[in-house]
Amino acid sequence: MSADRPEDDLTRTERPDDIALPRVRDALDTVTLMRGDPQVLVGGRALDARVRWVHVSDSAEVAGLLDGGELLLTTAAGWSGTDAALRAVAGSLADAGIAGIVLELGARFPVAPPALVAACRARGLALIALERVVKFVAVTEEVHRRIISGQLEALQERQRLHELFTGLTLRGAPADTVVHAAAQALGAPVVLETLGREVVTAELWGEAANEVLGDWAARSRAGDGLLAVPVEARGARWGTLIALPGDEHPAGRTTVLELAATALALARLADGPDEWATLPAHELVDAVLSGRHRGDDDIAARLQAAGLPVRGRALSVLVAERADVTATDALIAALTDDGAPRASVRALGAVQDGAAVVLVSAAAGIRSSALRRAADASGAGLAVGPEVSTVAQLLASIRPTRLLAARLRAGEVRRVDDRPLTRLVTELGDDHRLQEHAERLLAPLIRYDEQHQGDLVRVLGAVVAHPGSRTAAASASHLSRSVFYQRLAVISDLIGADLDDGETLAALHLALLARG
Repeated sequence: MSADRPEDDLTRTERPDDIALPRVRDALDTVTLMRGDPQVLVGGRALDARVRWVHVSDSAEVAGLLDGGELLLTTAAGWSGTDAALRAVAGSLADAGIAGIVLELGARFPVAPPALVAACRARGLALIALERVVKFVAVTEEVHRRIISGQLEALQERQRLHELFTGLTLRGAPADTVVHAAAQALGAPVVLETLGREVVTAELWGEAANEVLGDWAARSRAGDGLLAVPVEARGARWGTLIALPGDEHPAGRTTVLELAATALALARLADGPDEWATLPAHELVDAVLSGRHRGDDDIAARLQAAGLPVRGRALSVLVAERADVTATDALIAALTDDGAPRASVRALGAVQDGAAVVLVSAAAGIRSSALRRAADASGAGLAVGPEVSTVAQLLASIRPTRLLAARLRAGEVRRVDDRPLTRLVTELGDDHRLQEHAERLLAPLIRYDEQHQGDLVRVLGAVVAHPGSRTAAASASHLSRSVFYQRLAVISDLIGADLDDGETLAALHLALLARG
């Protein structure tokens, strides 16, 4: 990333070198200091200060020789014992930015002076007293060994991450793969959002979607506890990569996000904006159809975060069989561009198993004229699910809508609410009695088709789809009238029933729907 990139309100910069440094509490765990029986007089958060170096001095004027981050080892032999002088020493050391003071008790100060303890506590400066004499040179060597080891680990980890994200870039990895790699490195959820704070893709890393993405726009804007870097290149900014709180990383959490953001920016330059526009829909539709989600709240949070509002809206699903990506885009454009304000109808969809599945959120339902234009634009039959008010109802409406879509002709528009038998089959689900009914009625036809490479099941489907018109049924079967009627005779003989009987047709229709 560019060194002069504009900072976002969420961005918290870290010095990678600092991340690799041990803390004061880590230095206290060294073997040599432990021999001195260290007593923490001022600790808490002060022990989290990073130790850049160890300095040994007994001078009261040592602050002028320090650059910050040092752990000062001292016997305080050159310090005045007055309260004012001790407060002045503590103040000057705190102003110099040292990490902490290790005071060896002895001839100069048998016990830690209360004024020094109070001054260090007031300035949040770690103060440790050593009850026994230790070799300061041994402490210095041991702590410096840890500092160098940490720096080496940070360099190695940054190199590994650089190779990882460079490899993803060269392989043309999609955005969701890059985001997953960043989350894996950090061990925390990572979210890629647009400039409008709509989620492009998110790796939740074991967290529930409603906990991570719930009210995402507001949470992202507030930025509490979030670490963010922009995704940008050549002066253009497209979005933000955000990590939720997690453990520290040897290379620095910001470094991880910056490398991932660079990979995303390079991919954006190479592939254009299409992936960011389609990825949320693909992920959501796949999660909905495959059941790979944690329930209604999970899907609701994902939809809301992706820019599809679900609260106080009319929700529905549209399915068009035999539709490709171009047809899906045309369908969505026809729905959302009907002369109403843009926020009136929002939709996202993707192609799954040869069918366009579009999730719709409308302020006051979808106009019939918009549905007609959508069917014409897609060039496919369009099945329209019922308008519902909750995500749970939306998920329940998908299966009957897909069943209906499989039986529509190009340009035909049908609503699930107008197909009660389809809804009944869906509500019964995998009830074994329904499956037994389908097998009992259709088994002779299925066996015949398998033995003779026939089309009786397909012809029967045309008959039940057009119960009032044999001419329409023959046309839907793509058979001549004479051949069509021959097929009807065979079907009637095999199942031993009259195809002109309404109850028989209803039972056969139910069996076909149950078979799927």
